[in-house]
Amino acid sequence: MPQESSQHRVIAIVQPGANLFEVACVAEVFGVDHPGMEGPLYDFALCAPDPSTTLRDGLCTLSGIMPMSAADTADTLVVPHSPGAAAHPEVIAAIRRAHARGARLLAFHAGVLTLAAAGVLDGRRATTHWQLTDELRAEFPKVLVEPDVLYVDDGDILTAAGSSAVLDLALHLVRRDHGADAGCALGRRLTFSVHRDGGQRQFVERPLPETRDESLAPLLSWLTGVLEQPLTVADLAARAGVSPATLHRRFQAQLSTTPLAYLNRVRVTRACRIIEGGEARLEVVARRSGLGTATNLRALMRRETGLSPSEYRRRFATTG
Repeated sequence: MPQESSQHRVIAIVQPGANLFEVACVAEVFGVDHPGMEGPLYDFALCAPDPSTTLRDGLCTLSGIMPMSAADTADTLVVPHSPGAAAHPEVIAAIRRAHARGARLLAFHAGVLTLAAAGVLDGRRATTHWQLTDELRAEFPKVLVEPDVLYVDDGDILTAAGSSAVLDLALHLVRRDHGADAGCALGRRLTFSVHRDGGQRQFVERPLPETRDESLAPLLSWLTGVLEQPLTVADLAARAGVSPATLHRRFQAQLSTTPLAYLNRVRVTRACRIIEGGEARLEVVARRSGLGTATNLRALMRRETGLSPSEYRRRFATTG
């Protein structure tokens, strides 16, 4: 049995066919004692339903890792990607037990389908790799799928697209658990982008629009430079040279959201960056992000991030 530890315990389940890169990313962030980090950030271990587990394409076989009973000791339980593999009954049972006792759940790529199969994603926000989005929606219609984004932090359940997005989500958790300084230091150690916002879109293979001038790219590029200004959907439509109704259709078709929801999300992201830079005055953050008032800032940050501005500052601000 695993030894007792006062640290937050992260257990990653490894199923047959698991993606070696993604398992390695989880182990690298949560399990390695990086120089200069003043000791490991987590108590980390791997577990598996089988004592000997062959990873994807037979690249290697893991043995000597903990049995599935270790999953019952996890504060955070990780369900990695296992391409084409049906979820093992022991894995499903472990996920349900972990969720019932309040453990944090983390999954990526096809592992999100495993979470959904365990029934813990009903009514919850989640994402997965763009190639699996339709399958997730069809098989589990109660899941609130957010397509194309890199990762979704829904409090005690976090999901990511897979591959490099695993590092994005893992570093996001380090920032959430240990603060911005730890996340930045670890990102530098890994020579990886310190922070890519979870709302950033995946690089999705899809045909270019047949009519180039229907692309939202010029409008979105312009928008980032004028966020401080008071803007309405009518203003955006006028800038794009279309009616508000046409703009709504284009946002739904290209971004799967509405113009107002996108504008609010971008402004909240700007507000988060300002807070991370050390600005503590809510009126200033609200003005510079275009959210207008401290009241609006609080409401939209809570809705988009699950945190109030003060909570976000305590977790992620690099100064003060």
